[in-house]
Amino acid sequence: MPELFISKSATIEGFIEGDVRILGPSYIGSMSLIGDNVTIGYPVRKKILPLERKTLESYDTVSAGSRIGKSCIIRSNTIVYEGVELGDRVETGHGALIREKTTVGEGTRIGTYSVIDGNVKIGNNNNIQTGVYIPPGSVIGSGIFLGPYVTITNDRYPPTPKISGVTVEDEAVIGCRAVLIAGVKIGRRSVVAAGAVVTKDVDPETVVMGVPARAVMSRDEYDKKQREFLEAI
Repeated sequence: MPELFISKSATIEGFIEGDVRILGPSYIGSMSLIGDNVTIGYPVRKKILPLERKTLESYDTVSAGSRIGKSCIIRSNTIVYEGVELGDRVETGHGALIREKTTVGEGTRIGTYSVIDGNVKIGNNNNIQTGVYIPPGSVIGSGIFLGPYVTITNDRYPPTPKISGVTVEDEAVIGCRAVLIAGVKIGRRSVVAAGAVVTKDVDPETVVMGVPARAVMSRDEYDKKQREFLEAI
């Protein structure tokens, strides 16, 4: 059952919607809303395993806490691990997971059931839709659209211990259910079509589609088609 637990070392300047767990020296900025059944500052595995008793009190003692900026909305059933920093006006959908040592810039939205799997850098004003998976080592710029169920990978020949992070540069658009293979770079203002599998770098201002993805047009051509579509509505 949900349980309300707020660490004595936490600083809460925002609002608590219901039963939440806020662990360690976490900080919740002014005007931020923490939804029902949210956990902030969940400790990493290597800290939990040695604990003799696995309780909220013991988790609280080992958690390094997380920082949630101003005017954020962390919706119900979201889990934010310790060492996470969320900028101002970040929003999550319901049931999102943000693992340790992840930073998220101002104004970014993270969709319902999306998983950011730790050690990820995300810039400002991104639209990350439902069910997106972002693994460790990923670097996401600013002004980016990640469509529903986009999958980013970080191991080209799994399973290996080598992480090859994907980089998505500013203002790129990644369509629904696209897959980005470990180590690729998605150039600035490029577009990856829905369902594409990207196995090599995508040049800036380029639209790619297919399996494996190949260049089909420029971003200018894509923008023109988008304008014509909107005008015809």
